[in-house]
This record gives sequence, structure tokens and C-alpha cells, in this order.
Amino acid sequence: MQKQETIYANGFVAKRTEKDPDFLLTRLSISKDDAIAFINKHANAEGWVNLEIKKGKTPGKINVTLNTYQGNKKVDENKWESPF
Repeated sequence: MQKQETIYANGFVAKRTEKDPDFLLTRLSISKDDAIAFINKHANAEGWVNLEIKKGKTPGKINVTLNTYQGNKKVDENKWESPF
């Protein structure tokens, strides 16, 4: 299976500091114009944009990326499609 390109969520910034209490997982800042453009570009057929908040490769860095997983799509029962 081919590795998909990581799409960083433009307009969404997640941050955490050492001073933050344990119950605070991350702070999320959203740039209205950039986020709206990103949502309009990447929304699925139902209008949803699924994001993932992950640890970055650099210690202390947090990345917000687009989750592009499609899952099991509905398939016409009379038409066979390979699951691969």
C-alpha cells in the first residue's frame, strides 16, 4: 500500500507548554480565513473535515493534519469491487 501524503491543516495550530496543567491536552488556535478556506477545500460529501492532532517529530511540536481515511464505502451489491 502506498503511503499517503500528510496534509497539514492550514489555519489550525495546536500548542502545549510545560506550564499547562495535566488535564489540558492542547491549546488550539484557529485562523478564521485560513481555516474556512481549508474546510471548504477538504470537506467530505457530508460536509465534515476530520483532523488529527499528533506529536510532531520535533520534541514539543504538535501537528494538526487532515485525516483522509475513507473507511468502508457503500458498494452496489450487484457490482464487485476489490477491497484493495
